[in-house]
Amino acid sequence: MPITVTAPEGTLTPTGEREILPRLSAALIEASGATGNSFFTSIVGGTVHLLPPRHIYAGGANRPVVMVELKLPNIGLGSTEARNAFITAAAGIVAELCVPSHRPENTWINIVNASDGGWGIGDQQYTGDQLMAAAAAAH
Repeated sequence: MPITVTAPEGTLTPTGEREILPRLSAALIEASGATGNSFFTSIVGGTVHLLPPRHIYAGGANRPVVMVELKLPNIGLGSTEARNAFITAAAGIVAELCVPSHRPENTWINIVNASDGGWGIGDQQYTGDQLMAAAAAAH
């Protein structure tokens, strides 16, 4: 379940650059109720993209927005409460790992769900039911 963080260079602290993905991954696992599940943990990962500040825009103007995009299968974070738990945790993590001048309105979090069967690992396609079964077998 990929997490993509895109941020202007210099917005995340050096510690933030190293810690943001592990901390967001842990927040996703916790919000999903999958803490300790080896299968679920093994399929959470992501990338951090640090771009020159001149390449980040919002509202048609250059702005120091940190974007967190989470891509999930259709069963991921299946309730409003679970999505809210991740968004709240992610916003807090970004706030902790950015320079003091970073403003909360410059943190955007987006959760994108794939349709059923639109999720794969290697050449294995998974439906929501198959992912649930794989996670249940890993307990």
